[in-house]
Amino acid sequence: MLVSWRSAQPPWAGARGRSWAVRDRAVRVSYAAFLRIPDDGCYVLVHNRSRPGAYGPPGGVFKFFEPGARVLDQLGFRPERPAARGAGTRSDVRGLLPRRSLRGFRAWFDSGTYREDAVECLNRELGEALAESGFAHVASDLGGSAFRPVRTVVEGPYAVPGVSWWQVRRFEIHELVATTAAAARLRHRVLELAADPAVPSVIGATTEDIIHGRCGPALVAPPTAYLIGDRRLHPDLPPLR
Repeated sequence: MLVSWRSAQPPWAGARGRSWAVRDRAVRVSYAAFLRIPDDGCYVLVHNRSRPGAYGPPGGVFKFFEPGARVLDQLGFRPERPAARGAGTRSDVRGLLPRRSLRGFRAWFDSGTYREDAVECLNRELGEALAESGFAHVASDLGGSAFRPVRTVVEGPYAVPGVSWWQVRRFEIHELVATTAAAARLRHRVLELAADPAVPSVIGATTEDIIHGRCGPALVAPPTAYLIGDRRLHPDLPPLR
């Protein structure tokens, strides 16, 4: 099974984003998994609660478990907890690190200890997205889901305009595989939601929509581009704080 890995620089990062000229910068890290559910040239996107009006693939940042908090604390990790998103961001693998701890952080994450794996992350995130859309019953088939790795893209480290820290982001893309009756039923139900105009929180976007950055009136969240390739096409949309 082929998994593509690419280390990418956002097109707007510029020359400063390609060097560690300032050694004492803090580094913001954000490690996430997203789910690709294709159907006849379209991809399922869900409303992004932290960026109202924008849609992206089901998924989000990994969470660490309680023993992982001690490891991250030793690395000097400071979790990012936007007030607008409440307690839902607790234990997210997203926050600030001293630059000197970046290698240790990567080693911890790559070891897979004391954190969610992609299956746990995607099951949780898709279940949350369905529940928020009023379709919690659809998530009853999540237990039979299987996911095929598609690609992993790492952005950075690069400088971020307007702030003092640098940034590293990792995006794992996995595809829902209907290997069981439950998984096939889940996929069918999610595709039905995306095709139903009466369900505004779940939509289907074409490759052309993703490249353009809009699907009708809906904005397409920039990381959605990793569903179709390893290049980011548009700058970030600011989240709620």
